[in-house]
Amino acid sequence: MNFRLISFKVLLIIVFSGLSSCSDKDENTDVANEKFIIKAADLSFLPEIEASGTVLLNQSGQAEDMLTTLKNAGMNTVRIRLWKNPEYSYSGFSAVTAFAEKVKAKGLKVWLSVHYSDTWADPGNQSMPDAWKNLNFNILNDSIYNYTSKIVREINPDYIQIGNEINNGFMWPAGSISQPSNFKTMLQSGLKAVRDNKPGCKIIIHYAGIDKATEFYANLQNLDYDIIGFSYYPIWHGKSLNALETTLNNLGQQFNKQVLIAETSYPFTLDWNDWTNNVIGLEDQLIDGYPATPEGQKAFLHKIKQISSATDLSIGFAYWGGEWVAFKGTQAINGSSWENQAFYDFNLKALPVLDAYKDAFLPE
Repeated sequence: MNFRLISFKVLLIIVFSGLSSCSDKDENTDVANEKFIIKAADLSFLPEIEASGTVLLNQSGQAEDMLTTLKNAGMNTVRIRLWKNPEYSYSGFSAVTAFAEKVKAKGLKVWLSVHYSDTWADPGNQSMPDAWKNLNFNILNDSIYNYTSKIVREINPDYIQIGNEINNGFMWPAGSISQPSNFKTMLQSGLKAVRDNKPGCKIIIHYAGIDKATEFYANLQNLDYDIIGFSYYPIWHGKSLNALETTLNNLGQQFNKQVLIAETSYPFTLDWNDWTNNVIGLEDQLIDGYPATPEGQKAFLHKIKQISSATDLSIGFAYWGGEWVAFKGTQAINGSSWENQAFYDFNLKALPVLDAYKDAFLPE
C-alpha cells in the first residue's frame, strides 16, 4: 500500500468537503465530480401554504409534503427570504428560524436571502427597515453588523445573501448605489458579521439580471465574499440563453468567484388558476423552443442546470416560486401571480419539471 498516496487522497477529500458550506458535514457532496452542485428552490411561501391546509400531491398522485417531494426529486438546498420586522409574519425572524430548522431536519441545506427591509427588496425597492430609518450612519452600520451576527448565530445558514438583488444598493437612501462609499461600507458590515460569527458560511452577493453585471461586481472586488449570484428571468433579463451562459462563465473567470443562478422560473401554461393577474401570460414572453407546457418548463430548467453547473466555478441554481400555487382558492384576487410557474399543476400534482433536479449534471 502507498500510504503517502492514501494520505494525499484523504487530504483532498477534507479540503473539498470544507468548500461547500458552513456545515461540518456535507452529505450531498458529489463525489464523482468533487464539487457540490446547489440544486435549490426558494420555498418562502411554503409555511403559509402548509398552514392553509393545502394538500399537495407528488408525481405519483399521492399526498406528500413538499419538502419530501422535492428532496426525493434531488433538491438539496432551500432558499428562504428574511425580512426585518414585516407585517407578513411568515418572513419574520422567528418564523424563518422555525422553517430553517424544519429544512435542516430533512437533511437539506439552508440558504438565506436577507432583504434588510421589512418587505420585498429588489432593484426598484430597497426600503430601509422602519426601526433603522432615523439612525445616524455609524449606528446604522452597527445595527447591520449586530442583526447579521444574530442571523448567522441563531439560524445558522449554509449560505447567506447580504441583500437581495442589490443592483441599486440597499437600505435606501443611505445605502443607495449613488453613494458608493456608503453602500460598500454598509455591505462590509454585513460581510464582516458573517466572517466573525460563522467564518465557514458561504456569502452570496446577489444581482438581478446579466446586463451590467460585470461592471457591478468589478466595483466590489475588494470585498470579502464567496459567490456571485444573479437572477435570470427571460421576461426581464433577455431571452438569450447563450448570453446567460457567457455572462455566468465570464463573471466566474474574471473575478475568480463561484457563480450561481440565484433565481429563475418558467411557466408550464399561460392559463391561470385564480383571479390574481399572473406575471407571465403571453406567448411573446417565452423563449423560442421552450413552450409554456409541462415539458417546456422541464426543458428550460434542465438547460438552466446545465448552464449553471458545467464549469469548475459554476455551482448551481435556485428556482423561485415553485411552491406558490393558488392556495387561497380560485376566486382569490390577492392570491398567486405565479401559479402557472409553480412546480405543481392546477390540480396540485407535481409536474415533470422536478425531474431536472435528479442528477448533478445532465447531458445536452
